[in-house]
Amino acid sequence: MPDFLNVSRHLSPEERSVRDNVRAFVDARVLPIIGDHFERGTFPTELVKEIADIGLLGCNLAGYGCAGLSEAGYGVAMQELERGDSGIRSFASVQGSLVMYPIHAFGSEEQKTRYLPEMAKGNIIGCFGLTEPDYGSNPSGMRTVAIDDGDSWVLNGTKRWITNGNLAQVALVWAKVGGIDGDVRGFLVPTDTRGFEARLIHKKMSLRASVTSELILEDVRIPKDAILPNVRGMKGPLSCLTSARFGISWGVIGAMEACFECAVDYAKHRVQFAGKPIASHQLVQAKFAEMLTQITHAQLLVLEVTRVKEEGQLLPAHVSMVKRSNVRSALEIARMCRDILGGNGITLEYPVMRHLCNLETVYTYEGTHDIHTLILGQHVTGIAAYE
Repeated sequence: MPDFLNVSRHLSPEERSVRDNVRAFVDARVLPIIGDHFERGTFPTELVKEIADIGLLGCNLAGYGCAGLSEAGYGVAMQELERGDSGIRSFASVQGSLVMYPIHAFGSEEQKTRYLPEMAKGNIIGCFGLTEPDYGSNPSGMRTVAIDDGDSWVLNGTKRWITNGNLAQVALVWAKVGGIDGDVRGFLVPTDTRGFEARLIHKKMSLRASVTSELILEDVRIPKDAILPNVRGMKGPLSCLTSARFGISWGVIGAMEACFECAVDYAKHRVQFAGKPIASHQLVQAKFAEMLTQITHAQLLVLEVTRVKEEGQLLPAHVSMVKRSNVRSALEIARMCRDILGGNGITLEYPVMRHLCNLETVYTYEGTHDIHTLILGQHVTGIAAYE
């Protein structure tokens, strides 16, 4: 594992233990099968209970059967899962940050006790319904609505690019109450409710070992107590995204490391010209020097943002900076490693192309690179350029 400045010395013994345990799980259970799942476009559902059993679902939440890890403990867990595959980390991120976290933060006590222990065990899988076919970077433009019908809510709308959609037993759906000019509220919708349909999105070239769906809601009737009572407006979904983006910023370091380690090993054994390994050539070494610097920068940046979060001083713009920077670096590193591997780099015999394809999606989901650029620009100038 490349750790040039021994950044891991800043982790507690418990955090290092989490990292090592998840790494061992990924080595033993994820890496031997993930290439085949990526090629087939399937998610390894057999790993869900195992991921739950090592405490990784909602792992930075306290109580209700959750592990209660530190923020850095959560981060290194996401890092190691993404070293396996972005799809595996995405599954855990959605379950923990996008569904369990808002229930924990904004739900009623009945909702917490009903859902969180079973979600931590992997017995209930959740999905997060915010993005719509016509509203991605501008989620406040959503057209999904919830109408008060006396003793129930009736939901109508469509959500798209929903991770875990066809796996989920409950969907956290964000909708506007009363009409498209109403307040945004969150609703816990059992996926077996009449009028609810999840349609699998096929023919993806990225995140192939992940379930991605479109959610169709046609007169979906749910009880009044299905609403999250303690949040209204875009604060709800945006706070969930901040939590998920934080995990992504750690996760992509795992993808960087997987690509880097593969390319170093390959370059030391790939012999060309004069019987010398390509690792001996200056241009290849220059790539390794650049990649090592970018990995170290990513490690330091996310660790500092983590400490700010633990101190209660985190701003959404902090997470925009680290998500934007680390994902860009990860994508650049994956491309350089693919180049070092040459033609072999496009095969699933090596992990690089799989990570490269996945990172193309990570670059744009949970806020595109450009949107995070504009969030930082707004922080600096006070002017929202995207409005």
